[in-house]
Amino acid sequence: MSRAAASLLPLGARERSLAWELSKREIVGRYRGASFGVLWALLQPFLMLGVLTLAFGEVLGSRWPGAEGTAGFAIILFVGLMVHGVLAECLGKACTLITANASYVKKVVFPVELLAWPVLASAVFHFLANALVLAGMLLLVGRTPPPTLLLLPVVLLPMVLLCLGLVWALASLSVYVRDVQYVVPPLVTATMFLSSVIVPPDAVPEAWRFVFEGNPLTPVVDAARAVALAGTMPDWTALAVQGAVGLVVAIAGAGLFLRLRRGFADVL
Repeated sequence: MSRAAASLLPLGARERSLAWELSKREIVGRYRGASFGVLWALLQPFLMLGVLTLAFGEVLGSRWPGAEGTAGFAIILFVGLMVHGVLAECLGKACTLITANASYVKKVVFPVELLAWPVLASAVFHFLANALVLAGMLLLVGRTPPPTLLLLPVVLLPMVLLCLGLVWALASLSVYVRDVQYVVPPLVTATMFLSSVIVPPDAVPEAWRFVFEGNPLTPVVDAARAVALAGTMPDWTALAVQGAVGLVVAIAGAGLFLRLRRGFADVL
């Protein structure tokens, strides 16, 4: 990573401490005032699984190749939504990240670039909470979680790099072009429906399969299902390629943020 881009990383003790405190506030503040507090991070996924099981399995009668009954189908969907949830949370908050924290921008001593890290930390925290729920659900349906389930964070790493770059890019662009915040939500929804999150790859017509295969969510979702449900090791070569792409996006997003950051205070 270039020296300029590396300046956005919380490498110093002060920056690490600040990023940590902001991350804790982001996660805890989300559940402030709720009776169950942060416990909702585990309860919400259980509710989601229940809705998926009822809607797709019982009402619509949907099936997934190789899925074992309605519960198996719901769990397969749940893994896909876990990965998509990271992208959706990061991009959903990115568009208003700077504009909603204008007071920080006007403080010269505040490293505004660190605002991206709490967003990413919150998304990863909820992904890990969902992974615990997934392990519990596998036990409830009589399946032993495979040891490869522990590789889920490794499989997610390319998506983390991708999201970090997109957060920096969208956060900086949205300061100058406010319409970005209205374009991103439909695109995030499209990434879910045009990937293997909820659609079996074999069910996609050949003419449109390139769209699904080109979606950055698809390889991460497939890898997550492989390690979490099939108990197989990820394709390390493919994972390295995805990680390299994510790193390029992270560097590009950091470069754009650094370039546009100079005018934040004037625009806001």
